[in-house]
Amino acid sequence: MPPTETLTHADTEPDIAANLRTVRSEIAAAEKAGGRVPGAVTLVAVGKAHPAERSRAALEAGHRVFGENRVQEAEGKWPALKEAFPETQLHLIGPLQTNKVRQAMALFDVFETVDREKLARALAKEMDRTGRRPDCLIQVNTGAEPQKAGVAPEQADAFIAQCRDEFDLPVKGLMCIPPVGDEPSLHFALLREIAKRHELPWLSMGMSADYEVAIAFGATHVRVGTAIFGQRPAR
Repeated sequence: MPPTETLTHADTEPDIAANLRTVRSEIAAAEKAGGRVPGAVTLVAVGKAHPAERSRAALEAGHRVFGENRVQEAEGKWPALKEAFPETQLHLIGPLQTNKVRQAMALFDVFETVDREKLARALAKEMDRTGRRPDCLIQVNTGAEPQKAGVAPEQADAFIAQCRDEFDLPVKGLMCIPPVGDEPSLHFALLREIAKRHELPWLSMGMSADYEVAIAFGATHVRVGTAIFGQRPAR
């Protein structure tokens, strides 16, 4: 089960340092249970819609790997934080529009949601222009949900090959978001098999409700927001 978030200040503000300790402990236990090497799993702390102060609290608690869903939100939050904590690694875990690639390339260190030829081409062009080569993950729509981003599972093999061979992208692995209500292990197993076929080392899968299951199925990165930062504020 995911950890229970610790609250302070009259139950209005999460105790982010305590929550991080709890999540790290749960990750370590899941690594051990799955026969994984200690430290095999990277915790990506997802600050979507949370104020910069909460990300700063996590940074001050020693955490350094974060995820954001929107380029515009990250632009308003992370330049100052990355200047203060230059070793921070920032992952883009939400959909990326091609007209935002230039801004995103200047800010993010990992792109987890490469899912179509037009985007792959735009990323390759911007990498050539800037000389930056952030790691890339292919997002696979394992549940074939029409409203969700990601390449279809049956098209993943060809798209991975295209990203590597035609666009020369630094593809490190795969990412998925299982459908709400589905048994997540089925989706994690499918993603693992696709990655295995292509000898891709990274699997970004698992969020606050299911990251321990994801670790059992080989996740190398888990994206955890609520269990660290609390419920997202209303926009």
